[in-house]
Amino acid sequence: MTHGTRSHGPAADGRHAVVVGGGLAGVTTALALADAGVRVTLLEGRPRLGGLAFSFRRDGLTVDNGQHVYLRCCTAYRWFLDRIEGAALAPLQHRLDVPVLDADRPEGRRLGRLRRDALPVPLHLGRSLATYPHLSLAERARVGRAALALKNLDPADPALDAQDFGSWLAAHGQSARAVVALWDLVGVATLNAVAADSSLALAAMVFRTGLLSDPGAADIGWASVPLGDLHDGLARKALDSAGVRTELRTRVTSVAARPDGRWDVEIPGEGLDADAVVLAVPQREAHGLLPEGALDAPERLLQIGTAPILNVHVVYDRRVLTRPFFTALGSPVQWVFDRTTASGLREGQYLAVSQSAAQDEIDAPVAVLRERYLPELERLLPRARGAAVRDFFVTRERTATFAPTPGVGRLRPGARTKAPGLYLAGAWTATGWPATMESAVRSGVSAADAVLGALGRPRPQHLFAFEEAA
Repeated sequence: MTHGTRSHGPAADGRHAVVVGGGLAGVTTALALADAGVRVTLLEGRPRLGGLAFSFRRDGLTVDNGQHVYLRCCTAYRWFLDRIEGAALAPLQHRLDVPVLDADRPEGRRLGRLRRDALPVPLHLGRSLATYPHLSLAERARVGRAALALKNLDPADPALDAQDFGSWLAAHGQSARAVVALWDLVGVATLNAVAADSSLALAAMVFRTGLLSDPGAADIGWASVPLGDLHDGLARKALDSAGVRTELRTRVTSVAARPDGRWDVEIPGEGLDADAVVLAVPQREAHGLLPEGALDAPERLLQIGTAPILNVHVVYDRRVLTRPFFTALGSPVQWVFDRTTASGLREGQYLAVSQSAAQDEIDAPVAVLRERYLPELERLLPRARGAAVRDFFVTRERTATFAPTPGVGRLRPGARTKAPGLYLAGAWTATGWPATMESAVRSGVSAADAVLGALGRPRPQHLFAFEEAA
């Protein structure tokens, strides 16, 4: 297509859809539509795909902006990995095993583990909970009773969305220590909020699905290569193979309905005609592009709050961590991952410290963070005490996720709008999941399914197989 001109009419090989946004939601939508025979144009303002899960180069290393993980129960993201032929590059644990170090305990007695056995739910976590050293015997017993009560909740119940998880835990006998040492250990990493700031509906969904649905549901997976290799490199290859026209560094300036029922999508120097448009961008950007009347209460998109994630990156001159990752108690440190091999580092060790719900630190100067986190890593990792720090840097995602606050569920729109042919995708839409890679992919599938239904296209059987797996 020549810049400055507009294509008219559908392509000879079928209808045309424009997807705005090249994060996981947008890439998923584009692939699903292209696989169903729809001609697709994907527009992304950044010079890369992947949204907020990406990589960059620094001093010869390939660095992820932050540590991203998924669980075995994330069937949509696993489908996405299979679709881009990247599953082998993001392997899952054979069996859930999370080392938990308590910095307040004496050295040699700090390690506890959350791991599962090959037993049915809820027995799969019974031995781990019974021997978890960071809680008292009474606290462990009360955790078990709360978990069974949580299993009986319906995350789809609107009443749960109005309640906060912290109050529910307190009402079910959970001590402040139990919240910190267990519930927030999992919840902060998945919800990006502490229990007191989290919707009970979203928390119930996380714990029911991850820990109380299937014995292997919470097994953890993460990329053994830079995220950019998956979400940009392999994703772009899959889009090209599917026939998707992908335009990077291309920002959409307006989206408008035409009298004939089609859509005009304006980008600098060009106008696109489309039978369907999917806005797979953050909620504020979507709000700015929505035509009048597309949603009953578009201001609700602006009421969906955001939550930050801070990542601290440390390169040592030697190996200081012998396990792939750990999480910590009694310390500002949350989760620490070894990213040495993935980054391309050949000597020493590179650790990524992932700090969710980081409102108090997201704008702290690097020097302050260095003074705070290096001593903490030395306290947790004795081998770090004699190691030289070759590099220390910080990445900040100030709007990493939507805030999972009580009441957020009523603000999240579905894939369909009131404007025929216009759809929404993004982890912030009404997927039932918190703002995760899983939610992003699920939203893309929902948007694609809505488009196919509106265009009268059959739903290919090989697509959306994850729903059966779920």
